[in-house]
Amino acid sequence: MEQDEGKPAADGAAARTARQIETLILEGALSPGDPLLPERELAERLGVSRPTLRQALKLLESRGLILADQGRRLVAPLGRGLTDPLIALMADHGEVVDDYLEFRATAERMAAGLAARRANDVDRARIGEAMAAIDRAHEAGSEPAEAAADVALHLALYEASHNLVLMQVMRALTGLLRRGVMDNRETMFRRPETREALRAQHRAIHDAVLAGDAAAAETAAEAHIRYVHRALGEIAAAEARLATSLRRLDGGGIARRG
Repeated sequence: MEQDEGKPAADGAAARTARQIETLILEGALSPGDPLLPERELAERLGVSRPTLRQALKLLESRGLILADQGRRLVAPLGRGLTDPLIALMADHGEVVDDYLEFRATAERMAAGLAARRANDVDRARIGEAMAAIDRAHEAGSEPAEAAADVALHLALYEASHNLVLMQVMRALTGLLRRGVMDNRETMFRRPETREALRAQHRAIHDAVLAGDAAAAETAAEAHIRYVHRALGEIAAAEARLATSLRRLDGGGIARRG
């Protein structure tokens, strides 16, 4: 195949360097929006010459993986087709909640089971840190901090699964995950008993994964999402019944009473 005019063929070193950076993106070591090191330092870290690095970066830019921005190079906003604006649209429609939680029950079960089987010391430390953050926020009564730690725990589980497709899909859905966790907590915290229940559920997932008990981790993760789904449904049903009762008091606001 002839080389396109104006696009010099990449030499072996540049192609290998591009693949090295691609692997870091695929594995999640580099995230969308991450700035790369300055050219001189990046070339030293990768053990290549600056001309080779420039050629590799041009390859990555042509593939849409790296962007040049005001003298810097950034990892492109990958996966945004899943997050903007489609995810915002879904997040704004309550009827999608059932589908979202149904999907998450399956994804969480899979992630927790794989994490229990595959997590290494680094993964277990991150999961432990997220659980400790949940505990601290819980004791301090900080709902926003607890919600953020909740998200961090789930993302740590996805990463510890070492399933790159699962991890990247759930990373792309992070916006919906954050929105879902925070909105769910705001609704569920109307019930005082839910805060303790949620923490206990997260603790069960944490303990099973760190113990390497895949079956227990899968059961705990699915039970957690099922609990959230059930509790939200009960709250929504109670609110609908209350709204009906209130409408009966005043004829829906359109009847003449008295």
